[in-house]
Amino acid sequence: MIQSMTGYGNVVVSYKDKKIHVEIKSLNSKQLDLQTRIAPLYREKEMECRAMVAEALIRGKVDMSVWIEKESTVDATPVNAALVENYYHQLKDVAQKVGIPEPEDWMYTLTRMPDVLTKTDVETLDDEEWAVVKGAVADALKSLVDFRKQEGAALQKKFTEKIDNIAQLLADIEPYEKGRVEKIKTRIEGGLKQIPDVEYDKNRLEQELIYYIEKLDISEEKQRLANHLKYFRETMDEPAGQGKKLGFIAQEMGREINTTGSKSNQAEMQNIVVKMKDELEQIKEQVLNAL
Repeated sequence: MIQSMTGYGNVVVSYKDKKIHVEIKSLNSKQLDLQTRIAPLYREKEMECRAMVAEALIRGKVDMSVWIEKESTVDATPVNAALVENYYHQLKDVAQKVGIPEPEDWMYTLTRMPDVLTKTDVETLDDEEWAVVKGAVADALKSLVDFRKQEGAALQKKFTEKIDNIAQLLADIEPYEKGRVEKIKTRIEGGLKQIPDVEYDKNRLEQELIYYIEKLDISEEKQRLANHLKYFRETMDEPAGQGKKLGFIAQEMGREINTTGSKSNQAEMQNIVVKMKDELEQIKEQVLNAL
């Protein structure tokens, strides 16, 4: 079944004092074009995340973000009280020795001193936390794939409708096609009659008619187009990932329709060909979004 390349997945999981957010978006692209924004703590696992995305999504323009939301009390930078006290006594001694006034706002002065508000703890990623993050990435990918399947079902319905329309238009050509031989014969004989005292070889006339009939015959184009329509339907029912193949089939359909148009010497047939081209153009536009 068809999958669209458009999708969205978003998962939020809790781990200790954190909320871990994973958001993945995808649009159509000829290849896998992956952009990542990953929290520094999980950066070491970026290649593993990329491998998970490539396996699940195959291709598309993908944007993945993984970030951490912490409680405000946890985010607050701790004050180094011992260092503040040390700075206070040093500044007080310097003021007395040099004979300069002490600061009016001690708190403002002390909190601006080096390393007073510097975090000294360094987070490390353990296996338990990574297992939680990896599960969140997997769930976000699953959500995105489900989204793609829903969009793909809508695409398949649209394609089926357009293929049905082209098949019907192909059948509509037949009545005009059958009457063309008699019209060609009548037109040639009428032209000959307008020339006074002309004598013509009936055998040669038949040969000329055969030439025009063969030149304007579209039976092969119709058969090939019917085969392409059938192949397109069969390909839609194959496992996901046939978008490029559908695009190639649509190109072949376009060739047969164009050749049919060039051989159509009646306004009614040409009008039908124009309608077929319009239906096919809509397929080509949408097939770019098929995985």
